[in-house]
Amino acid sequence: MSEAIINKRKETWKKFIDLNSSLNNVYIIHYMPDVLTRPQLWPSKKNERIEWAWRMYSLHMERIEWLDDDSIPYLDMLTGTEIFAEAFGCKVHRDENNMPFALPLIKQASDVSRLKVPDLWDSSLAYLFEMADELKRRAGKDALLRMVDIQSPIDIAALIFDKNYFYIALLEEPEMIHELTSKIKDLLTAFLDEWFARYGKEFIAHFPTYYMPQGITLSEDEVGVVNKAMFDEFFLPELNELSDRYGGIGIHCCADSEHQWENFKKIRNLKMLNLVRSPESTRNSWSFFADFTAQFPQWYGEGEPWTWPSQYPKNAKIALQTLANTKDEALRLSEKLRSF
Repeated sequence: MSEAIINKRKETWKKFIDLNSSLNNVYIIHYMPDVLTRPQLWPSKKNERIEWAWRMYSLHMERIEWLDDDSIPYLDMLTGTEIFAEAFGCKVHRDENNMPFALPLIKQASDVSRLKVPDLWDSSLAYLFEMADELKRRAGKDALLRMVDIQSPIDIAALIFDKNYFYIALLEEPEMIHELTSKIKDLLTAFLDEWFARYGKEFIAHFPTYYMPQGITLSEDEVGVVNKAMFDEFFLPELNELSDRYGGIGIHCCADSEHQWENFKKIRNLKMLNLVRSPESTRNSWSFFADFTAQFPQWYGEGEPWTWPSQYPKNAKIALQTLANTKDEALRLSEKLRSF
């Protein structure tokens, strides 16, 4: 029964992200009492992270038998933003109460030429495959993994390169930035090629947690501090290259990016866009991207969750999620949402 439910939900997501389909809404109900405290996302916590991810997957598998929404159980491989910067040699700050983050490694463009692209298996990324291998061994080959936190090449560059100097280099030494992002792209694609070869093309996005039958998902946040021309030079070519290579792309952006929305429409095969903006900006985005891509905003509308779809433009494809504190509340929300 679980396999049939999961396959049905996969087909629902495929229809949702297909602009030619009439399915305009999907929804996820987060039932909070099952949430367990996540271990810190540190390599030294590898075993604890495996056990936590396995327990959460098992709870989600139980939940799909009685809760009718569009969520799909996954093995949670979420990381911090630091993983690729760390592989290049950045030190990482790890705090008990916060997400880990990379500390900048270089301060001038001339340092870029000395950076070497690390071998995947000799790098700090290797342990992630050990985790994923163990989780897939337990759950079976068809279980989905949540993708690690991937930043775009330029966003990873902004972690490696001290930002006090990074933005100056964008203007004064762009060729060095291109060299850096090219090296980052080499490592990123080596990682993703191996990931998809081992675990298959389908996965759950790193954020938010939506299903991707194929492609890549990443965060693109540096767009907020550059102009449109710089987007065309430093962002668009590699976003399109990654989308073409893997068969589509989903983007999370929490930057003040409204000045880049026209540029987002230049991204080929954009399957999902997650903008974290104010209610007013979010309302504008629903209409702006309605004919271009499915959307998974962070603000869904006013009032009760089952009234939200009536607030969207008729041609907009909007994924929504809501919280339930009890099983009864989750069942009530499901019934209401299924009725729209």
